Amino acid sequence: MPKQVAVVTGAGAGIGRATARTLARAGCDVALIGRDRARLDDAAAELAGLHIRTAVICADVADPDAIERAADEIEAALGPITLWVNCAGASVTGQLIALPADEIRRATEVTYLGTVYGTQTALVRMRRRGYGTVVNLDALALPRPLRSIESGARAAIRAFTESLRPEILHDGDRIHVALVHLPAINTPRFSWTRNHTGKLLRPSGPVYEPEIAAEAISRAAFGRHRDVWVGLSGIAGWLAGLFAPTLRDRRLSTHAYKAQLEKNAAEADAPDSLFAPVQGAYAAHGRFDMISRKTMPPLVTTTIRTAIGATLLLAGVGAILSALRRRGVAS
Repeated sequence: MPKQVAVVTGAGAGIGRATARTLARAGCDVALIGRDRARLDDAAAELAGLHIRTAVICADVADPDAIERAADEIEAALGPITLWVNCAGASVTGQLIALPADEIRRATEVTYLGTVYGTQTALVRMRRRGYGTVVNLDALALPRPLRSIESGARAAIRAFTESLRPEILHDGDRIHVALVHLPAINTPRFSWTRNHTGKLLRPSGPVYEPEIAAEAISRAAFGRHRDVWVGLSGIAGWLAGLFAPTLRDRRLSTHAYKAQLEKNAAEADAPDSLFAPVQGAYAAHGRFDMISRKTMPPLVTTTIRTAIGATLLLAGVGAILSALRRRGVAS
């Protein structure tokens, strides 16, 4: 196995920054891609004592040509890319009828198309050598009202990833594509999301530190897991959507608004990162350290979730057959 060269998009802050640190500690040379040069340089400085090489590239993931140029620069500086992690994303929060079309387009381009362009760029290079790993991110905390655009983008990423895997198998390449399903993570995004609600934003459900997301990404990549779900809240949401979707919708309509919004009003002219990076010394963590969970939750892999689903399916079939037998006896 050659030296691992990992590329992390959105590496200046949040999950991307924590992931770059985790992969560097695992011995990977790390390329950091983002839009804010100062934050990227600061993130690279954190890795200086880990005896690995770094490359810093300013690029917008929504620009496919810029991502292609970034990949060429990275391979010239560090060598063949073996791992690509798509962490970059952008969001706009508010009821759909209040969202301008250009903001919808931009958030979708960064989150969904940024993942597609990053994956495509990585695959072109990995296919030349026949091996490599790509990790994409999903959000367990979605779908939620007020976050329809990000929900749509993350659903598109899931479908995109699942459609891509058979293509790779068909061509016989040893390229692994993993999908990590994350709960709410304490990152700066809640401070710089384009916000049409008039209230400060906060995470809903169990909140974890970005280092936990980074660890899950690392395990998905090096353990070659198809899917990794962080925590059990995603399993609960999946079951609710599977067996009681109407009840879930009703509960979200009454509880999800206040769960995502603080009582304090947001500043009308607060800067956001939708079209340009917000200036400031942001790092991996957001402002919710007091409520975020520091310990690693259970990581549910595809095998475990399949076993849970099969068990529930068998239990359901058994209950139906038992009910039918009782009805037959009664008649």
